[in-house]
Amino acid sequence: MYQSYFNFKGKPFRLNPDPRFFYGSKTHKRALSYLRYGIEQGEGFIIITGDVGTGKTTLVSRLLRSINQNNFITAHIVNSQLQPSDLLRMAAAEFGLEYRNLDKASLLQSLNEFFQRSVAERKRVLLVVDEAQNLTAKSLEELRMLSNLQREGRQLVQSFLLGQKEFRNTLRSRGYEQLRQRVIATYHLRPLTDEETREYILHRLNVVGWNNDPSFDSPVFGRIHQQTRGLPRKINLFCDRLLLHACIEELHRIDERALNDVVADVEDEYWSDGNPEDEGAAEPKRTLFNE
Repeated sequence: MYQSYFNFKGKPFRLNPDPRFFYGSKTHKRALSYLRYGIEQGEGFIIITGDVGTGKTTLVSRLLRSINQNNFITAHIVNSQLQPSDLLRMAAAEFGLEYRNLDKASLLQSLNEFFQRSVAERKRVLLVVDEAQNLTAKSLEELRMLSNLQREGRQLVQSFLLGQKEFRNTLRSRGYEQLRQRVIATYHLRPLTDEETREYILHRLNVVGWNNDPSFDSPVFGRIHQQTRGLPRKINLFCDRLLLHACIEELHRIDERALNDVVADVEDEYWSDGNPEDEGAAEPKRTLFNE
């Protein structure tokens, strides 16, 4: 809707990860360096953690887009709330292998044969597991056992584990020593700073051909950072609403008044429970998009 109003070539604040919109903040550049180091080593686990919405999946998408796809075979598991055997089935399915009605031993044999063929064809195999904080101890052990598969001293599959910050605590727990010893690179993503939030917004706008329409008053960027706590996904959500509001109100300048209108609208949606008995009651201190 607002894309045509502002003559954008696309939607600047999509929620789905898109490597075209990757913004290299300090924390994201460092994380990308760790990922590239892990890829170069070709072994072990690579772990990226961060709060919800910090851009973990976008970061890995950016990495995978930068490598020669002819040399890699990649599978991405999004649903990690799986039992160990189901995790193996999901991996087999993502690699295009038969997985129905196979027992664990047959699944492992099928995966091993696939990995062996891939190496013989001079291809690297990468397994990306999202929401790793949901993995059970047994599922993590299955991933570790997959990392034991080798050919002529070369690891057959390398795993990327993407998880929320509680996954860091899981890895530090007793019983995970063997897995920790396999981790070759790890990094924890942090929210954007005030200045990075401004640069992030302008970067995404420029990708879709923004020509200073709408214009933004300088204080607006600081307020957006305050409301979203510098989390990219929340910035996307809020800026999308802000641009929609500007379009509906036929604005070509976004000032603090427009921002306040959107804050009020979103807070009503997120905090109102429609219970008339609560009307007039003191409201708790709130921040936009609080979990």
